[in-house]
Amino acid sequence: MKDWIKVFESPQQIRCEIVKGILEEHGIAAVVLSKKEVAYQFLGHYEVLVNHESVQEANNLIKNEISF
Repeated sequence: MKDWIKVFESPQQIRCEIVKGILEEHGIAAVVLSKKEVAYQFLGHYEVLVNHESVQEANNLIKNEISF
């Protein structure tokens, strides 16, 4: 996953899944990565990653199309 860059993070998995879905609707491949502590599920966060070639477009979409 060295070619993948974080474009969004949240402690709520559902927000990351929404961002991933919107990016994929616009043709950007995205994955959600859990950074939660296994033993303590209340610690950590989730991240949305995209290929390094799609970072600029993904950031623009997140900034202009998504609000929580």
